[in-house]
Amino acid sequence: MMNRSFLTKFAWLSIAAAIITIGLKTAAYLLTDSVGLLSDALESGVNLVGALMALAMLTIAARPADSDHAYGHGKAEYFSSGVEGTLILIAAVSIAVAAAARLMHPRPLEQIGLGLVVSVAASLVNLGVALVLLRAAKQYQSITLKANAHHLLTDVWTSAGVLLGVGAVALTGWQRLDPIVALVVAGNIVWSGVGIVRDSVSGLMDTALPVEEQKVVRDILDRLRQDGIEYHDLRTRQAGSSRFVSLHVLVPGSWMVQRGHQLADRIETDIRCALPNIEVITHLESLDDPASWEKDCPKPGDAPADAPSRK
Repeated sequence: MMNRSFLTKFAWLSIAAAIITIGLKTAAYLLTDSVGLLSDALESGVNLVGALMALAMLTIAARPADSDHAYGHGKAEYFSSGVEGTLILIAAVSIAVAAAARLMHPRPLEQIGLGLVVSVAASLVNLGVALVLLRAAKQYQSITLKANAHHLLTDVWTSAGVLLGVGAVALTGWQRLDPIVALVVAGNIVWSGVGIVRDSVSGLMDTALPVEEQKVVRDILDRLRQDGIEYHDLRTRQAGSSRFVSLHVLVPGSWMVQRGHQLADRIETDIRCALPNIEVITHLESLDDPASWEKDCPKPGDAPADAPSRK
C-alpha cells in the first residue's frame, strides 16, 4: 500500500479555509445581526473542528502496518467522517434553536449589503477548497477528504440559502424570512450529516466493495472457467482507502504446486491491475476433492478426506 502521509496537506488547506470563513462570516453576522448569517458562522466553526479531526485521522491512517494492526490503520478515516457527521448534526440543532427564537421575536437586519458581500467572499473560499478536496478524495480514495469536501459544499449551499433569505428580507421587509431560511438550512445540514454518519458506519462494518468493482473481479475470475478452473467463497471488503479480496481457486488435482502457484499469482496481479490499492488473497484447492466445496468444520469423529477407508 502506498504512503498516504501527503494527504494531510489537504487537511491543512481545509483548516486554513475554515479559519478564514469563520472570520468573514462572523464579521457578516456582526454587521447585519442576521441569525441566518450566525448559523452560517456556526457551521464554519464545525468545519474547523472537522478539519482538525481529519488531520489527526489522516496522520494515523498513513501509519504503516505493524504487529498489532497487520492490515494497516486505514479505518481511522471512518472515525474522522463519523465525528464530522455528528458535529454537523449538533450544529443543525443549534441553528434551529437560534432560528426558532428569532422567528418568535423578529428583529430588523442592519448593513445588509456589506454583510452579503462578506458572506459571498467566504462562500467562494469554501467552494474553491471543496472542489480541490473532492478531486483529491476521488483520486486517492479517501473517505475523510470526501466527507470534508461535502461538508464544505453543504456550507456553500447553506450560504446561498442564507443570502437568499437576507436578500428577501431586504426586498420585502418581512423579518421572519431570515429565521425561516435558517430553519431550512438546518434541515439541509441534518440531511448531509446523516449521510456522512451512515457512510462511516458502513465502512466500519466492513461493507463489501461497490457492485461495479465486484463485477470487475468476477469478470476476471469467470474467464478462468474457459480453462476448467473454478472459484468460490469470494469475499470483498473496504477499510478506508484499502480494499481486500479473498477467494478459493479450484484447480485439477493432478497439477503440480508450481503451476498452481503461477495461476494464483496471475489472478492476484490481474485484480490488482484492474483495481489499484487492493490486497488479494487466494487459496488453492483441488477440483477432485469434495472437501474443497465444504465450508463447515469437520465434526468430532469424522475421518479426514484422505484417510484410508476401513473394510
